[in-house]
Amino acid sequence: MRVLITGAAGFLGSHLVDRFLADGHTVIGVDNLVTGSMDNLAHLAGEPRFEFVRHDVTTFIGVRGPLDGVLHFASPASPVDYLELPIQTLKVGSLGTHNALGLARAKEARFLLASTSEVYGDPLVHPQPESYWGNVNPIGPRGVYDEAKRFAEAMTMAYHRYHGLDTRIVRIFNTFGPRMRPYDGRVVSNFIVQALLGRALTVYGDGGQSRSFCFVSDEVEGIYRLFSSDLDGPVNIGNPGEFTILELARIVSELVGSTAGIRHLPLPTDDPKVRQPDIARAETGLDWRPRVALRDGLARTIEYFRDLHAKGALRPPPVLSEPGGGGSS
Repeated sequence: MRVLITGAAGFLGSHLVDRFLADGHTVIGVDNLVTGSMDNLAHLAGEPRFEFVRHDVTTFIGVRGPLDGVLHFASPASPVDYLELPIQTLKVGSLGTHNALGLARAKEARFLLASTSEVYGDPLVHPQPESYWGNVNPIGPRGVYDEAKRFAEAMTMAYHRYHGLDTRIVRIFNTFGPRMRPYDGRVVSNFIVQALLGRALTVYGDGGQSRSFCFVSDEVEGIYRLFSSDLDGPVNIGNPGEFTILELARIVSELVGSTAGIRHLPLPTDDPKVRQPDIARAETGLDWRPRVALRDGLARTIEYFRDLHAKGALRPPPVLSEPGGGGSS
C-alpha cells in the first residue's frame, strides 16, 4: 500500500510510520513540526519508501499519485500543548480533519481518524465502552482538545454516511514509550523526568484519580489492525489495567531509584477522575489485546529518558510542566 500519515513526526505518528514500513508499505509523512520533531524520523534518512512533507494540514493537502490510506494523527495531544495552542488544536480537529477526509475521498482511500479517550470527558460510566457518549465540559480549558476530537469523529462519520467513504476511528487511551517529549505535560514523561532530575514527583489532588496506560508498541499494533479491519465505528485501543496516579508515581520512583518523594498540588480543572477502556470490541473484532505490562513498559521508557539525560537533553525549563491526566498521541 501507499499511505499518508499526518502528524508523522509526533510520538505516536512516528511509531506508526515504522509499523507500516516494517510491513513493506510506502509512507508519506506530513507534519508542520509545531509539536513533532524530525528527531523521531531521523532513523529513516535514506529510506526509499518514506517521504516527508512539511505541511500544515489546516490548509489544502495535495498529493500526487494514488493513495490506499490516509491516517490523520496531526494534533497537539498533550495537556501542555493543547492548553498553549487552543486555537490551533481546534483548527486541526476541524479544518485539518476536513482536509484529510477530502484527500481520502479524492483518492478513494481508506481513512483512519486518531481520536482519543478524552471524548469521554470525566466519565460517569466505568469502564468506558464505545457506546458511551461521554461527559465533557465544552467551555472548560480542556474542551479545546475534547471537542476538537468529538467534532472530528462527527465529520468522519458524516463522510462515511454521506459520501460512502471507507472510515475507521480509533479512540486512543493514555499511551507512553520512547519518543515522548520530556516536557510534554503527560504524566508518565513528567514523572520520569522529575525522578531522573532528583525532584519530587508532582501529584495533583490526592492522586486517587485513575488512568490506564498502554505501551506504544501495543497501541500501534491495535491501530494497524484496526486500519486493516472492517470495523467502521469507533474502537477503543488501550490497556484496561487501571492504576491510580499515586500508584504510578510510586512505581516510577522505585524503577528510577528516586528518593525525592511526592508533592501534592491542587487538581486541574475538569481533570477526569477515572479512565479505563472497555476493549471487548477490539478483542473480538481485531483479535487484539495489549501484551506489555506497565512496569516493563516503564522500564523501557526510563531507559530512553536516561539516554536523553546523558546527552544533556533534560535540562529543566523555568517552570516544570504539569503532569497531565490525559494526552494520547
